[in-house]
Amino acid sequence: MKIKHGSKIINIPNVKKVSKFGEGIGLMFHRVDRCPAMLFEFNSPTKLKIHSFFVFFKFAAIWLDDKNRIIDKKIIKPFQLSISCKKPFYKLIEIPLNKAYKENIKFIFGKK
Repeated sequence: MKIKHGSKIINIPNVKKVSKFGEGIGLMFHRVDRCPAMLFEFNSPTKLKIHSFFVFFKFAAIWLDDKNRIIDKKIIKPFQLSISCKKPFYKLIEIPLNKAYKENIKFIFGKK
């Protein structure tokens, strides 16, 4: 999946589109080393809040507009109650902090 970060385009590999049933589960109960990035898509802008109950590892939450531009991003710790985006969004990608996504996370968050 390609997303826009400023003037750059980032390709996030192995992104699993989440079904309506899967929206309630997301990364819960997955193992960090085997977990793909998860894409949540919405038909209209939303301000839906997420949580990280039963997610036993840190992950990146990246909120996107209708043109796949990043509008907000956060590193989420396990067992947080309520995480939200500042603006309405169309898509949310949850990316586990594992080896498969290490370079993407460094680029998006500017961490070394």
